[in-house]
Amino acid sequence: MKKERVLLIIPAYNEEDCILNTYNTILDYNKKNSSNYDVIVINDGSTDNTANILKKNNIPHINLVHNLGIGGAVQTGYKYAFDNDYDIAVQFDGDGQHDVRYVKNIISPIIANESNMVIGSRFIEEKSKFKSTAMRRFGINTISFCIKLFTGKRIYDTTSGFRACDKEIIKRFSSFYPSEYPEPISTVEVLKLKYKISEVAVEMNERTTGVSSIHSWKNVYYMVNVLLSIIVASLRRYKK
Repeated sequence: MKKERVLLIIPAYNEEDCILNTYNTILDYNKKNSSNYDVIVINDGSTDNTANILKKNNIPHINLVHNLGIGGAVQTGYKYAFDNDYDIAVQFDGDGQHDVRYVKNIISPIIANESNMVIGSRFIEEKSKFKSTAMRRFGINTISFCIKLFTGKRIYDTTSGFRACDKEIIKRFSSFYPSEYPEPISTVEVLKLKYKISEVAVEMNERTTGVSSIHSWKNVYYMVNVLLSIIVASLRRYKK
């Protein structure tokens, strides 16, 4: 029986304080659990010591000359996954928020041919320890309602960057991945193409260092643009 080749795509911008620990945590997990998750770090034009840490510790990585933002960095990872014929690609944060122990849960529906994309969700179980502000939850719930309105599918954790994709989605994302609001917009596009998306419960840690890719949830301008982008993406014609 063929064993799926799994790649963890780690976008990193100014993650000098945690990228080495994140990588070593994955290596340690592989060793203790006989797993074989490969890693590619996309250094998104960091201005701190991230590049030197990656080089010094022989961490597989791609250095981007300019900062492309989370969308461009993640797409670079998908291009790498496609070019190297990976079966599953998992987006994984470099700041310690994502727990490698949940990767097996996220990839399981793909291995079972039940889903094309799987989202690690903080909000589908009431017992989740993840804490967020009321404003942030309001924003996520609003985006969730909008996605449901235009696609018919309820997605609970609309901004989760902890996601796994199969070969078909890898191919699509390697060719095009949204540069702005990539998580909700790419989710809408996958749903409009009639691919199967599921969510599995995960626990996430709070960010302690580095720079978040998500703008302030108090920014009304940001929220309006996310919702408008979802509407535009939902009305676009798609071909598989």
